[in-house]
Amino acid sequence: MNAEVETRRFTVEEYEHLAETGFFRPDERVELLNGEIFNMAPIGIRHAKAVQRLIRQMSRKFEEVALVDSQTPFILDDESEPQPDILLLRLEFEKVMKRPRPADILLVVEVSDSTYRFDSTEKLRAYARNGIREYWIINLQDSCVEVYRCPQGERYTEQFKQSPGTMVSPLEFSDRSVAVADILA
Repeated sequence: MNAEVETRRFTVEEYEHLAETGFFRPDERVELLNGEIFNMAPIGIRHAKAVQRLIRQMSRKFEEVALVDSQTPFILDDESEPQPDILLLRLEFEKVMKRPRPADILLVVEVSDSTYRFDSTEKLRAYARNGIREYWIINLQDSCVEVYRCPQGERYTEQFKQSPGTMVSPLEFSDRSVAVADILA
């Protein structure tokens, strides 16, 4: 007799309840995506420095028009609460006392070194499926910024790579560019 094996999926509400009750260790880095709880890779020095540079660059460029947030979880859907490296939020969200949702988000950025495969498949599909208008992967392995725009189903219809020596700007603020070399340095 063959028994069926079921996977236990979690909702955002259940996941947050687990966190509130101390189910996860204080130093444990986890996130919920598509109902599954994933252990996040430790943050290496290269990753940390890229996030720091990106925060500094984006804060200078967008402080008057958007809120630059780092390591903040957001509610993607009922079964997903990812915690990307950078979120560019609508400026008025600064006064809101709730987690961001896709409609509040102008840009999601993941800095990717050891997590590239996950960021470029599972996360990309989840972000597109839920209408995240623009997603960047800071690909530290290949020294480029991958830009994904215009979600349709589980993919983005517009995608391109920017290398050092070029500039990159969010679709919402095409007049405010960041040098790719300044992010990857």
